Amino acid sequence: MTSLVPRQAGTPAGRTDAEQVTEAWLANRRLSPHTRDAYRRDVAAWLAWCADRRADPLRATFLDVNAYARALESVADPRSGRPLAATTVARKLSGLSSWYDFLVKLRAVDANPVAGADRPYVSRDHSATVGLTPAEVDALLAAAGAERGPAAVRHRAVLALLADLGLRVGEVVGLDVTDVGAERGHRSVRFVGKGGRPRRRALTPAASAALDAYLASGPPRTSGPLFVTGTGARIDRHAVFRLIRRLAEQAGIAGAERLSPHSLRHAFATAAREEGVPLEDVQDAMGHADPRTTRRYDRDRHNLDRDPAYTIAAARARRSSA
Repeated sequence: MTSLVPRQAGTPAGRTDAEQVTEAWLANRRLSPHTRDAYRRDVAAWLAWCADRRADPLRATFLDVNAYARALESVADPRSGRPLAATTVARKLSGLSSWYDFLVKLRAVDANPVAGADRPYVSRDHSATVGLTPAEVDALLAAAGAERGPAAVRHRAVLALLADLGLRVGEVVGLDVTDVGAERGHRSVRFVGKGGRPRRRALTPAASAALDAYLASGPPRTSGPLFVTGTGARIDRHAVFRLIRRLAEQAGIAGAERLSPHSLRHAFATAAREEGVPLEDVQDAMGHADPRTTRRYDRDRHNLDRDPAYTIAAARARRSSA
């Protein structure tokens, strides 16, 4: 691959031109560390695919991208053994498209080959995440509450933020001690949401108590990561995945091995809508730019008990009896 950007001072020796371009592209975008790593892997996989076929990524066409997409669809997910989901393939192509958009701006390529490619259809009304009922969330919290040992208070605090606030796992593990505070009579937590947007949420009494108990369980800390391991390192998302599945298994929740922290985020949205919280308030709480995304998280949205026809008929009955 020809050089697209000048080698920056301090660039590690041996870093390829493609890697330099990728790092420049990532630095130009507001992304979470997790998303940044995922995009980096996606571009590296595309470049490796091109290299295996002696294809020049700078001369790739939509036909090459189509062939790559079909190859991805035939790859087995190492976690499930099944072919990659359409959402996963679409996400990989989305990252690759953004990378090519950056190359277009650099005038390294004339056009984005992903733009004309045949991407998998992903319904905005569908999510592959396994959800949880309110009773199952209660059982999960009860399992965390029954734990004993030095890590138990940390587990309860992590679960409280996931269940009561519906935060993303990356938002939880990325919290620092200084992010917990108080605003206008509310205990609150500040964090960087998706897209690098600074956000804040109110802590429920249960979440506040769980955090206080966790912070009081160790030596006083005024800075650094909020949730740490026994060695003082920041906990990672994989540890939270394992925690959710272990507690779900202890609680006897069906399909525990398929649950994730995102299952609690879906449960938060569903419960909030079921309790009558307006869609726009749930959307704001979850940090969604598009209300259609919030609706997809609402697992009970197709419940016929919530059909607005009943509300209209009830209003008409009240008018006729007045």
